[in-house]
Amino acid sequence: MARTHVYAEWDSVDLGGIAYHRGVPSERPVKAVITDWGGVLTSPLADAIAVWLAADRIDAEHYKNVMRAWVKEAYDGAGTNPIHGLEDGSLSTGEFERLLAAELLTVDGGTVEATGLIARMFGAFTPVEPMYDALRSVRAAGNRTALLSNSWGNEYPHDLFADLFDAVVISAEVGMRKPDEQIFRHALGLLGLDAAECVFIDDIEHNIRAAEALGIRGIHHTDPDTTIAELRDLALLP
Repeated sequence: MARTHVYAEWDSVDLGGIAYHRGVPSERPVKAVITDWGGVLTSPLADAIAVWLAADRIDAEHYKNVMRAWVKEAYDGAGTNPIHGLEDGSLSTGEFERLLAAELLTVDGGTVEATGLIARMFGAFTPVEPMYDALRSVRAAGNRTALLSNSWGNEYPHDLFADLFDAVVISAEVGMRKPDEQIFRHALGLLGLDAAECVFIDDIEHNIRAAEALGIRGIHHTDPDTTIAELRDLALLP
């Protein structure tokens, strides 16, 4: 069975049953790190979702069923759905909150408040300092860094980004989303580097495979220690 991936809190949806295989490494030295935000630079999404479900008394199993269908369609289906729209900015946060809230139920069968749903959903996110420290060290060594994040209308800690990244790409701000090829190429263009000169970190394997298809090296993030070790193996950290 393929390793589960993509928003694991939504019942670890397997998108297509394709086993994960890391691409063949390039011989060219890596000069830049491109990283996701949620689940990589923050505490696990599963933890934040669990806090939100409990606080809002949402029926967790029903929530998982809803998100399982939405996420699968977002990655395997044709056309668009609310996740596509939210991530590429064509659907407002407020409208997404209304659509999602309409699908959810509280544990006693009641309705879920739509206003502020996204803020509550991700409210328990906390920064993962070892990952921030690693990126600072990567940049201090003369390498480039970039953020490449699919936005869910959530707030980003922009105050931390100015001295951390050479480029910041947030999906809703550029009208593109991972795993689409164009958003990776956009990030590469901002860095001024070829795909083979970059490594991409993400906690979603589907996105890793998309990056690797372009020749970018991939690190599937599962925990900070493992990711930092892989960066060290690429001579990006001492």
